[in-house]
Amino acid sequence: MEITKENRKWLDGMGLSHPIVIAGPCSAETEEQVLKTAHLLKDTDTNVFRAGIWKPRTRPGGFEGVGGIGLPWLQRVREETGLKITTEVGNANHVELALKADVDILWIGARTTVNPFAVQEIADALKGVDKPVLVKNPVNPDLALWLGGVERFQANGISQLGVIHRGFSAYNTGHYRNKPKWHIAIELKKEFPDLPLILDPSHICGRRDTILDVSQTALDLNFDGFMIETHIDPDNAWSDAAQQITPAQLHKITQDLRIRQKSSSKESFQSKLNLYRKELDLIDSNIIDILSDRMVVAEGIGRLKHQENVAILQSGRWSDILVNMIETGKSKGLSEEFIEEVFKAIHVESINIQHNVK
Repeated sequence: MEITKENRKWLDGMGLSHPIVIAGPCSAETEEQVLKTAHLLKDTDTNVFRAGIWKPRTRPGGFEGVGGIGLPWLQRVREETGLKITTEVGNANHVELALKADVDILWIGARTTVNPFAVQEIADALKGVDKPVLVKNPVNPDLALWLGGVERFQANGISQLGVIHRGFSAYNTGHYRNKPKWHIAIELKKEFPDLPLILDPSHICGRRDTILDVSQTALDLNFDGFMIETHIDPDNAWSDAAQQITPAQLHKITQDLRIRQKSSSKESFQSKLNLYRKELDLIDSNIIDILSDRMVVAEGIGRLKHQENVAILQSGRWSDILVNMIETGKSKGLSEEFIEEVFKAIHVESINIQHNVK
């Protein structure tokens, strides 16, 4: 896939003085709710109004959206506020109805991105259409699958593209509803720096009190903007109530966020930065040496187990290690998620080494 500045014209052409803000309710519930929210957002940094018309639910019986009757509500939002409008499409029929309503921007949800058949169906329905398409990351942490979704649209001649980072599902998410796994977004940004990358902190956090901190992290990583679920009465929302905020709270968050400079030309800054980087290089080299020493010990354990015909995987021992390391890491200011990711990788490599012992 080749991504150039041409693929971000839809964003650059807006001429914004700040990162793009896409805001609005998780679900369009009533015409009054949609319009009241939009008029309050008009006076914030919001550039695009979002609302779910069709809502994929994990289990049947939940509110699955008002359907096509909500599209005229979005059209009224655009007419009355001047905001662009966007909604999620999950199949070709959604695309057809959204195009008839001249929705400005379409996005592909995480549950759809995970299914290449569904993505291809939507890409085929959009062939020849000159509208921006934003692809949310799949529910599982698979960068190739995420990029594959973008490629399917690009292959069908859709040049206005972007991606939305909404975090990844996990059995034990801890602090987050969906783990951010920032390294995946960083890898995407490194490989395709011109592909607009937008954060969805609402779905990462799952609760409103942590949206500011997660959004600031995204800004520090040079994300291009945000999609934040915003509702006039969040506590009584028909879907995802805990993660929605009011327009006033959105305004406060955007005022509190700090856009970092990409660099500094000050000589003192560059000099100090180079010293810190050299120090990091030495520490990283020491980490490699320590990991190598650890694997030598793991190999010795594997040889002993092989001689005594003992199973390689000792689940109780591994659980104890992980609990102890998480507690030790916390005492040193390291996050549980970070420690868990690091030691899981170390454990997998140790198992591989023990397995290969002859």
